[in-house]
Amino acid sequence: MAKKPAPSAPNSPLPKSGDLLAWYDRHRRRLPWRALPGRHPDPYAVWLSEIMLQQTTVTAVKPYYETFLARWPTVEDLANAPVADVMTAWAGLGYYARARNLHKCAGVVAADHSAQFPDTEDALRALPGIGPYTAAAIAAIAFGRHAVVVDGNVERVMARLFAVTDPLPGSKHRLRELAAGLTPKARAGDYAQGVMDLGATVCTPKSPACVICPWVESCQGRKLGIAETLPRKAKKVETPLRHGVAFWMLRADGCVALQRRPPKGLLGGMTEVPGSAWRSKIWSASEAAAAAPLKAKWRALPGLVTHTFTHFRLEVAVRATDLTPAQARKLGEGVIWTPLTHIGRAGLPSVMAKVAALAMRAIE
Repeated sequence: MAKKPAPSAPNSPLPKSGDLLAWYDRHRRRLPWRALPGRHPDPYAVWLSEIMLQQTTVTAVKPYYETFLARWPTVEDLANAPVADVMTAWAGLGYYARARNLHKCAGVVAADHSAQFPDTEDALRALPGIGPYTAAAIAAIAFGRHAVVVDGNVERVMARLFAVTDPLPGSKHRLRELAAGLTPKARAGDYAQGVMDLGATVCTPKSPACVICPWVESCQGRKLGIAETLPRKAKKVETPLRHGVAFWMLRADGCVALQRRPPKGLLGGMTEVPGSAWRSKIWSASEAAAAAPLKAKWRALPGLVTHTFTHFRLEVAVRATDLTPAQARKLGEGVIWTPLTHIGRAGLPSVMAKVAALAMRAIE
């Protein structure tokens, strides 16, 4: 059983979910996946948006969500789509394992659940790509289940509301307990969306607008003058740096050689510019030549591509060559020959789009 919220200071009222719900009814954000007041949420829309919103901003997700929903309006449509099409449509949104699991989950729901999403947290968590947060969000928002939904916005609100000074991630369990103590049994979905909206628009990381917060009188962080410093976070470990080389191979007809990455692993299933492994040591010219797909007159292009992944930073040097017809044939059947004029539609992930941009600038 969840613990009750920590006691407030004298003369300070306990926060009430009803105050938050009243605020949400007046100030809720209009989002393309959010059902209008009085309308029943579409579980497929809720699921699709929640997968896309994992570690991604609302602004970045909106156009992708609208494109996916227009192209695949039902979970069956998505399940029947080629996985390569799904990966291409996802290109640029990042965290590509989400796209693979999205397609896999759609297939399971269509085949094993008669194209209907299950309505409990346990059943939802059994689906590919759905963890505790996403299961709780879908159960609460799509089905009105009493589920505790805790994302980064909710953690920030709880830390400030109850002046939790222990740093994240160690305080996650305590913040969840506090969130559970406030989550009502009725309108749990609206409440969850309300707290997330509060964190996104009022209780923001910097310069929170405390005077318009529905919980301002209950906020211990504000009373102590430390709200803006919460939640505190443990010192980050220095991010490792890796190095790679990309090989830009241009055919005489203006097509560049691309390929598809293996289905598993980082950027699995995505289209890429062929390249070396990514390692901690910088690649020398001779090592890069040995790692190239074929022997050719390689030239180093000026500049470096830099990209940050979750657990490491990457620097990529780009080497280019103009292929002879014989060299182009030698690359084999796995190559995706793409006209330079169509490179924007090739479904390149962000790091590879940067590689293409650097190469095209240098060639021009």
